[in-house]
Parts: sequence; structure tokens; C-alpha cells
Amino acid sequence: MTNSTHRVTRRRVLGATGPEVSALGLGCMGMSDLYGPADEAESVATIHAAVDAGVTLLDTGDFYGMGHNELLIRQALRDRNRDDVAISVKFGALRDADGGWHGNDARPEAVRNFLAYTLRRLGTDHVDVYRPARLDPAVPIEETVGAIKEEVEKGRVRHIGLSEVGADTLRRANAVHPIVDLQIEYSLISRGIEREVLPTARELGIGITAYGVLSRGLISGHWTASRETNDFRAISPRFQGDNLDHNLSLVEALRAVAAEKGTTVAQLAIAWVLAQGEDIVPLVGARRRDRLTEALGALDVTLTEADLSRIEAAVPADAAAGERYAPVLMEHLDSER
Repeated sequence: MTNSTHRVTRRRVLGATGPEVSALGLGCMGMSDLYGPADEAESVATIHAAVDAGVTLLDTGDFYGMGHNELLIRQALRDRNRDDVAISVKFGALRDADGGWHGNDARPEAVRNFLAYTLRRLGTDHVDVYRPARLDPAVPIEETVGAIKEEVEKGRVRHIGLSEVGADTLRRANAVHPIVDLQIEYSLISRGIEREVLPTARELGIGITAYGVLSRGLISGHWTASRETNDFRAISPRFQGDNLDHNLSLVEALRAVAAEKGTTVAQLAIAWVLAQGEDIVPLVGARRRDRLTEALGALDVTLTEADLSRIEAAVPADAAAGERYAPVLMEHLDSER
């Protein structure tokens, strides 16, 4: 396993027109929201460790902790060079003070409003990649992308991305302005993008920033059937009842392969995503330095064709039990239609 001084030297480019970033990005959501309490000092230390190790892509959303995550990133970057990192921001999700969710707003005026607040919270004059978190069914994607394009022209946004959209939406958006990457769930147990979305992205020269590469900790090798959770995972079908037992049996099969390779389960799962193409940048949601150190170790894992075959035999495509989100949340995924 790599140590915290390991330098991330591998780079990948987001799409045909996007920035060059580290081969692994840091997803910062869990430091502010959805996965239970987080230690703010440890969160900042983890961002520092990631940047110092050569991680150059930080992913956030303006609605993670209702702005808290952006403020956290601002704090962490205060004594670092802002231009050493690419900050990717999702916008549009509507929240309330109780943490509730109320749909998405991607109207052009909402784009301008959300971005103004994001720039102030981050303490920066630009966002590197800006994207709607979900498709707003009431607003044509052309209007949303057109509004972000105006911000690109003003220098406040460098590149445009999308999140959890299907192939048709991807084509329509890319016709308005080049889309550099699609952020979408992709892991050993979430391979739906391979059918249509990934081939379309590749045809259009659009990269993939893959989140959920450890399926919210489910295939990290650290989750147990007896572990109780009161966070977002409590409503996730894959963490419930017989589904959980079945899914953890897949993890045990993966653990056997990891043991032979001399890696951890998490490293093997991340390395599998890395091996799916140079146009894919996995986002790891480490909230602590030890988990970051483990994740970075995936960059040292080389998988042969025989290794990939063994991994996919242990965890076949579509082997997971349960949908990746609760039904009410699946309804917001254009990528699943």
C-alpha cells in the first residue's frame, strides 16, 4: 500500500477539450453531507494531503452541506496555489434547512445565481468545470448549457460538464458547447453506462469522471453486515437486508482476488475502474488521510488481462442486488431512462 508521501504522477485529460488532471480525483461531498458527521480538521488535512500528493481534481457541489463543502475547500486551499487544482462544481439541487431535497433548478437565471454564490464561497474568480447536478425536466438542456457557455465567455467558468444524463441529452448538450466530462456512477457493481452512455461519450470525445467507485463504501472491503448506519445509505437498496448480504458476498469474492494480488479490496476496485480507459478519472470519496492513502495505492496496482477476467468473474456485471438509489432518487436520473 502506498504511503501519504506517494506522489500522484499519472495524468489524464478530461475529454477532447478539457484540462489535464491527476488520474484520481478527490470527491469532497462526504466531508460535509450525507455520510454522517465528519471531522472538519481531518477533512482539511485530507484535502491538504491529497493536493500535496499531486491530486489536482477536487469535486464538490454547492448543495453539499448547503455551501459548507465549498467553504471547506476554500479553507483548505487558503495556503495552497489555487491554480494547482481544478475545482469541479455541481449546481441546481434545491435543499431546505432540514436537509431535504426539492428537485432541481437549471434555468439560465438560476445558473447565474448559483455560480455567483459558488465563486464567493470558494473565494475564486473561476470554476474549472461547472455542471448541473441533474437534468432539470422543465428546462431544455440547450438552455442550461447555453447559460453556462455565457459564463465561459466571461471567464468565470473554464469548462462545461454534465452529471447523470443519458446519451441523447449528452448529444444535445455537446451540440451547444463542447462537454469535457460526464460525471456518473461507475464501479464494479454499477456498470450501466457501458451499454449506451460510455460509447456515446467516447464517440463525442467526452471524458468520464466516475463517482461511487467503491459504491459508497459497500465494496471498500471495510463494510460489514452488522454495521449500522443512519446516513444516506440507510435508504439505499443495496445496503438493506438480503441485498446487503448478497452484495457483501461479492466483496468476499473480490477479497480473495485482492489477497492474491497483494492489494486491498478498495485498491482493487479502484484499479479496475482506472483500467477501463484513459478517458476515465475515478473520484475517491476519502474523508480521512488513512483512506486517502489506501485509495492512492490503487495507482500502483497493475492489472493484467487475466487479473481483469478474475475480477469480473468474482463480481460479474449486473451481479449486484438492489438499485443504486432509492426509487424516489432514481426518478431524477436521466441516465437511467
